[in-house]
Amino acid sequence: MQSGDIFTRSEGQEICYLGEVPSLVNIDGELMPPAQARISVFDRGFLYGDSVYEVVRTYGGVPFEIEAHLRRLVRSADRIGLSLPWGPARTAGEVERTLEAARGEDPPDPEAAPWNAGERYVRVVMTRGAGEIGLDPALAVDPKAIVIVQPLHGPPASAYRDGVKACVVGVEHLSPRAVDPSAKTGNYLPNVLAVREARAAGAHEAFMLDRDGFVTEGTTSNVFAVRRGAVATPPLAAGILEGVTRGLVLRLARELGVPAAEEPLRPADLEAADEVFITSSAREMLPVTRLGDRLVGSGRPGPVTRRLHGAFRERASRPARP
Repeated sequence: MQSGDIFTRSEGQEICYLGEVPSLVNIDGELMPPAQARISVFDRGFLYGDSVYEVVRTYGGVPFEIEAHLRRLVRSADRIGLSLPWGPARTAGEVERTLEAARGEDPPDPEAAPWNAGERYVRVVMTRGAGEIGLDPALAVDPKAIVIVQPLHGPPASAYRDGVKACVVGVEHLSPRAVDPSAKTGNYLPNVLAVREARAAGAHEAFMLDRDGFVTEGTTSNVFAVRRGAVATPPLAAGILEGVTRGLVLRLARELGVPAAEEPLRPADLEAADEVFITSSAREMLPVTRLGDRLVGSGRPGPVTRRLHGAFRERASRPARP
C-alpha cells in the first residue's frame, strides 16, 4: 500500500489507512476513496435530481447542528415522497464513522479563517435509487445513502474581514409552484446558472428574485439586510429554503436584543441597507460589502454583522455532539 491507500473489511466495515486521507466517501455504509466511489448511471438522483441532501460542517471535528440538518433531511424526503434508506440515528452514526476514518493532517493554508482550518465539509445525499428509465417514482429500486467528507474550503479570512461582492441576477428563482421550496433536493440548475452569471460579474454570490421582483435567497445562502440597527430577511413564504444557519442567526439576534424580522425585500432594500450579509453552513455569516457596482453602507462589514458573527462564533466554539 502507498500513503493514502485505504481498504475496507467486509466483516465489520472497518477502514484502515496509511498517511493523509482528507477525503472519503461512504456509500450504503461502505467506506472508500473518492476515486472508487460509483453510482449507477440509472440512479434517479443522477437522471432527474430525484434526491435530497444536507451539508454539515465541523468545528473541532464535531458536526455542527447535525440534529437540525437531519430533521430537515427527513422533512425534505417526506415532501417528495422519498423513503430514506437510513433513519436519523443511522445517518448520524455513519457521518461520525466517516469523519473518524477521514481524520488526517491538512496542508497548511495561511489564508484560511482560523475557524475553517482543519475542519471538514460533510454532504449527506439520499437518492430514490435506480431502475428503468422513466419519471414514475415507482420504477425506482435500491435507494442510495451517501456521505461525502472533504476538507472544508471556506472563504478566506480576508472575506470575513473585508466582505465580498454579490449581485442580483436575471435567473428567476424556481417557482414554489414547481417544486416545494422547503425540500432540499438535487434540483439545482437555476442556482448553477445564477452562479455562472455571478462569476461573470466577478461576484461571490448571486441573489435571485421571484417573478414579482422580490429577493428570495442566494444560490447557496440566505440573505439578510440591516437598516438602522434592525435585521430583516425574506420570509419562508417567499419560497425559500429554511436555512439552519439562518434560523440560528435569527435566534441569536433576538437573544442579543437586535430587532429581527422576516419580511419581503426588494433589490432597492438591499441597496439602501447599512449592512448586508449572507448565511450558510459552510460560510457561517459572511458580510456583503458590494452589491453589483455599488458599495453597501460604508463598504466595510458593519457593527451589527460583526456583533452577530461574534455571537455565532461563540456558539460554534462549543458544539454539542449528537
